[in-house]
Amino acid sequence: MAAGGETGKAAGLEAEEVPVVEEARSFKDLGVTDVLCEACDQLGWKIPTKIQVEAIPVALQGRDIIGLAETGSGKTGAFALPILQALLDAPQRLFALVLTPTRELAFQISEQFEALGSSIGVHSAVIVGGIDSMSQSLALAKKPHIIIATPGRLVDHLENTKGFNLRALKFLVMDEADRILNMDFETEVDKILKVIPRDRKTFLFSATMTKQVQKLQRAALKNPVKCAVSSKYQTVEKLQQYYIFIPSKFKDSYLVYILNELAGNSFMVFCSTCNNTQRTALLLRNLGFTAIPLHGQMSQNKRLGSLNKFKAKARSILLATDVASRGLDIPHVDVVINFDIPTHSKDYIHRVGRTARAGRSGKSITFVTQYDVELFQRIEHLIGKKLPAFPMQEEEVMMLQERVAEAQRFARMELREQGEKKRSRNGDDDDTEEALGVRKKVAELLNVALGILYGKGLKGLPLFCFTVYRLSLVIVVQWCDIIFQ
Repeated sequence: MAAGGETGKAAGLEAEEVPVVEEARSFKDLGVTDVLCEACDQLGWKIPTKIQVEAIPVALQGRDIIGLAETGSGKTGAFALPILQALLDAPQRLFALVLTPTRELAFQISEQFEALGSSIGVHSAVIVGGIDSMSQSLALAKKPHIIIATPGRLVDHLENTKGFNLRALKFLVMDEADRILNMDFETEVDKILKVIPRDRKTFLFSATMTKQVQKLQRAALKNPVKCAVSSKYQTVEKLQQYYIFIPSKFKDSYLVYILNELAGNSFMVFCSTCNNTQRTALLLRNLGFTAIPLHGQMSQNKRLGSLNKFKAKARSILLATDVASRGLDIPHVDVVINFDIPTHSKDYIHRVGRTARAGRSGKSITFVTQYDVELFQRIEHLIGKKLPAFPMQEEEVMMLQERVAEAQRFARMELREQGEKKRSRNGDDDDTEEALGVRKKVAELLNVALGILYGKGLKGLPLFCFTVYRLSLVIVVQWCDIIFQ
């Protein structure tokens, strides 16, 4: 392994730059084998993207890579294809590990590996929190070729799953590497790096990459090649970016106005907290919009359910926290709305990158209140451009205020009924579509059960026994109400 000084040098501005590659017309021109070229063709990948043109030939030479490209530019293919080609040359179980900061991104990367490797029998396993550990242990016991994981849950299995280790690993990938290498996952990443081989290939990919020496030292890179096809912080050229400056108390009304003005589009609306995400989803539902939430206090199954409904276009508005800001590829997103401005400027790059992907166009609109001016100025400084104001009619917005206020009142009532804050401690939460109130549901079910039993012979019992039975059902309903509310 390279010494610390050498790694530090590679991490800085002296990191070897990849030579400019002449524009490739096909994946075959990059050195990708025929069977994988066919898989790319079946996925509709006709021409390699810029980051793929620069990274794939270098990766096929066996070099470590620091990949920097704007979001939606095909980074997953840039590391998946070299890994699969190396796997073809030397088949082995537990061949590669891909670390991601979010669960949804892990499932998406797994889908791409499975699609690209379907014709060569590649198996992958997704190891993330919120899913039953036992089923994951069984998946790991089958020794898949590729593991896609979030750092925390992977460490759990390395420490607690008997017989599972990564001592034979050949490739380590950190997708959204700047997030993984920061303090959020410091302990977990250190543990993982201690138990995987030093003699391996390491790829770091992100849209916003840090160059801090200490962080790249921890990734244990060896003479990496830097494949950068964008400046350090850059948004896509075809993205139309706007802002609106509004009073904080009228944010909901302005959101409804924009959704009406741009009706027919598919929206991702980013909020800063789980509670505000849930509240805004309820508010929009009460006004007739097909909105669905996605946030960290929902169970993993419900998070995936929300994402799949939005991907399938069954819902036109996805309200999300920053769990959905990184890496997710949903091609049909037309508009990204920053309902709450991000506190970290880099998160803006990732949020607006959910639209205008793979050469498409898109819009982003950022809400700026009287409290957000400094944060907004930081974002403009980061991306190096002044954003124009989104054209709107303030009189029309104010005409919506009465209807919005009524919907706000109903949303608050529904939040209280769901008891969201209490249930979130158990890691579960309704997606607001079927949350009719636990007491009401249980009462309905027990009444049905009572009707069936009564019809099958209970009416022959003495009145006293029947009264005791009925009373016991009432007690059960009240007990459930106490537990869940």
